[in-house]
Amino acid sequence: MYLESWQKSGEYFDHNGLKIFYHLTRPSDEVLLCLHGFPTSSFDYHKVWDALTAKFPVLAFDMVGYGFSAKPHEFGYTTFDQVDVLEELLKHLKIKRVHILAHDYGNTITQELLARAEEKRSDFEIGSICFLNGALFPETHRPILAQKLLISPAGALFGSFIPDRAFKRGLASIFGPGTKPTEPELDDFVRVFNFNYGKRVAHKLIRYMTERARYRVRWVPPLQRMTQPFRFINGLADPVSGRHLVERFREVVPNQTDIVELEDIGHFPHFEVPEIVLEKYFEFYSNLPEKP
Repeated sequence: MYLESWQKSGEYFDHNGLKIFYHLTRPSDEVLLCLHGFPTSSFDYHKVWDALTAKFPVLAFDMVGYGFSAKPHEFGYTTFDQVDVLEELLKHLKIKRVHILAHDYGNTITQELLARAEEKRSDFEIGSICFLNGALFPETHRPILAQKLLISPAGALFGSFIPDRAFKRGLASIFGPGTKPTEPELDDFVRVFNFNYGKRVAHKLIRYMTERARYRVRWVPPLQRMTQPFRFINGLADPVSGRHLVERFREVVPNQTDIVELEDIGHFPHFEVPEIVLEKYFEFYSNLPEKP
């Protein structure tokens, strides 16, 4: 699927005057929810989209500040804000149960969803969870240089003027050695990032890095206590959240042992080796007690 057709075939949900871009394959009160990461968008899932949608209803959306959604300068851009938007979207679409496939920052979004579920604040049920690469613990996150610059006092300036070639170079550096994105694929990443002047808010999006440390006591225990069917698919060659994250995950969440380790694959398994991710996800799906 090409970026243009992805954008044209999407829909928009109004959240307090903000246009939120989403794809829902067909109406259902139970869906597979695909959550994207930083600094990309729901388009990350386009290589697995057709196969997923052939199996069950699928919902993906662009968080505020990302992709084809609104990118207002005056917005909190906290994880709590993003989850509020997601909950309103699910309510709008009358979705009562989700099976989550999450990547990168989407994992943190899921952690907050689990925390709210424990507090009985959710209007929907989480049926199952599958994580792709993404930092779950502040002590294991290894940001690349661009992330360090964005979170620094000079972040607003750096984000506004980051050259496209530097953005491409930084993004490509976290892919596996033999699964780098092509130049046209990198062009798509840049176009989505730049849409609606996205560079102007990049330094605000990155605040989730500090939130992971601040709210560790809120977000880690729900992972340890979750009872939903769970699988972790991790590209071990990812310098940000690869092999070292898996090792720490086994220490912190020893009761969750369903971990698929992909040698020589980087931060974007669903983009780098979509066929393998589909095989591993469908294997997980086939064993769910209640299927979407």
